[in-house]
Amino acid sequence: MPEIEDKYYLLKELEKETGQSQRNLANKLGFSLGKINFLIKALVEVGVIKMDNFAHNKNKTQYSYILTPKGISEKVKITKAFIVRKETEYVKIQLELEEAKKTMEE
Repeated sequence: MPEIEDKYYLLKELEKETGQSQRNLANKLGFSLGKINFLIKALVEVGVIKMDNFAHNKNKTQYSYILTPKGISEKVKITKAFIVRKETEYVKIQLELEEAKKTMEE
């Protein structure tokens, strides 16, 4: 299953703009095209996002990625978990910096 941070960043980006291509998403997020494809397929499979063709688009292979109601609640859960993870990392980094400063003072 995809990492929570990867899902967080993708869902955040899809919430901003649903009509982005996978290539555009990959470039914006710094992910490979294959990784974006994997993430989207995994999220579609569990019902977090749905894919829609643009009805009046000549390029019928272009999709819009839309958060489902389940996706919106999942994004809230993912965001909470992301915040907890980053806060934990922040505290750990602060402790490591304090230790390094003490070492330099000795």
